[in-house]
Amino acid sequence: FRTLFGDPRWSVSFWNALGNNVWFFLIHMLVQNPIGVALAAILSTPGLRMAAFYRTAIFIPAILSFVIVGFAWKLILSPIWGVAPGILDLVGLKALFAPWLGREGSALTTLALISVWQFVGIPMMLIYAALLSIPDEVIEAAELDGVTGWSQFLKIKLPLILPSIGIISILTFVGNFNAFDLIYVSQGALAGPNFATDILGTFLYRTFFGFQLQLGDPHMGATIATAMFGVILAGVCVYLFAIQTRLRRYQF
Repeated sequence: FRTLFGDPRWSVSFWNALGNNVWFFLIHMLVQNPIGVALAAILSTPGLRMAAFYRTAIFIPAILSFVIVGFAWKLILSPIWGVAPGILDLVGLKALFAPWLGREGSALTTLALISVWQFVGIPMMLIYAALLSIPDEVIEAAELDGVTGWSQFLKIKLPLILPSIGIISILTFVGNFNAFDLIYVSQGALAGPNFATDILGTFLYRTFFGFQLQLGDPHMGATIATAMFGVILAGVCVYLFAIQTRLRRYQF
């Protein structure tokens, strides 16, 4: 640990990977989970036509292989043979296109949004199940009081599903800080460009197994793995002891 945090050859890479991991997680928390909640609220609307089809279509990407997702999106976003420039050109927005996966400032955000697209179906389904579990008596009482539509969702349903949202949040945290596959498939072990997409998982992989001219170091790899475990454990403890206890009041 003294080497990992004190030696600039290691500490710079570690803090860069940790910072990227935090940003990767924040995008999922601020984009994926709210969209999942909104989709669940819409799809749980009584009488919505083709709701089962929409749920299935949104959830299907979550069961796809990381290899398929990473390769497909690299093809889509490629400035040479990708379809993204043509699609943007059709709507008059071709000027907005850029090689997002090849720029240091946008590569990580782009990959995070790809991951959001792939996994938004999971929080959607969990919240959808939580909404269906709300007793009919509660909904009927709200309707008798004139609370309907989005007002009913915000004032009645949302507080009741906060425990489920908390569980989804901690699962998102653990999953993102264990992320590796999509970055590796899309950007390789070096997590380019210039380590702009390097996260703790890829940093651990290069350190433990080695890559190209870098020799593997099992001792430093174990140290990084322990640091990852410490970060995840700290986040889980904060949730269990500081957040979950407050959410229990909303359970029914």
